[in-house]
Amino acid sequence: MSWFRGASRLGVVAAAAGGSVAGFLLGRDEQRASVDASWTTGYTPSVKWDWNWDRRDADSLVKPLKHKPDFNNNNNNLTNANHFSNDINNNMIEAREEKLEKARATASRHLIFVRHGQYNLHASADQDRTLTRLGRDQAALTGERLKELGLPYSRFVYSTMTRATETANIIREKIGEVEEIDHCDLLREGAPVPPEPPLGSWKPEMHKFYTDGARIEAAFRKYVHRAAPSQEKDSYEVFVCHANVIRYFVCRALQLPPEAWLRISLHNGSITHLVVRPDGRVVVWHLGDCGYMPPEKLSRT
Repeated sequence: MSWFRGASRLGVVAAAAGGSVAGFLLGRDEQRASVDASWTTGYTPSVKWDWNWDRRDADSLVKPLKHKPDFNNNNNNLTNANHFSNDINNNMIEAREEKLEKARATASRHLIFVRHGQYNLHASADQDRTLTRLGRDQAALTGERLKELGLPYSRFVYSTMTRATETANIIREKIGEVEEIDHCDLLREGAPVPPEPPLGSWKPEMHKFYTDGARIEAAFRKYVHRAAPSQEKDSYEVFVCHANVIRYFVCRALQLPPEAWLRISLHNGSITHLVVRPDGRVVVWHLGDCGYMPPEKLSRT
């Protein structure tokens, strides 16, 4: 009898334990069933895209509607509120929508940045830092590439530094006539912001970042933005400048940390193609493209 009672107790314990294990397994299965199929499901980005990064979003260009007035001291609150609401719906909202429609961009801007060709590093003065033979070949190859693409280039801007100007002149001979040609001091090479991580062999004085950074940022704001509302067709614009300027522009345009610019490496004569969409979205079509050059023509100086 005692043996039977002992066995019964063991059975109860085993059943309880089995129930616990079964419950645990079932619970675990339920948890597994609720696990997201991808790590991006339900994911919230740490930094969200700023749609008005260039301060040209239509909503920021058109004045907002006035706030609803306070009718607390009026006996005909409901009647006045209804009249005000009707006025808003019939007049102000429609008028603002018309202004918004006129302020919205409809075309994309294709910004094609070309790094200058290889140049004489041993000269100290800018006027003596001319392109090497290889640098001229690189510029010619890039000019031929841009011509082969067959895009309707409407604007051509280049840095006033010697190596960029020489590169630009060679490219212009290849691509033919461009409606607008200009040069710009803002596009000159410089130190945009202290890089992270820092580069031990390259440590400009802090005042260089202070002055060059403001200038290069001014160049970014001048040239990198969505199209004007009056622009009806997509535009293709070429800018011949320098590695630091282009790398900084890429980080700023993609809303990446600007101090990451030195993590990007660009070959001489390479093409970087940014597209600014009408809604403010920015995409990179090419970053440092030099695949059209034969291996013996590649350099990064």
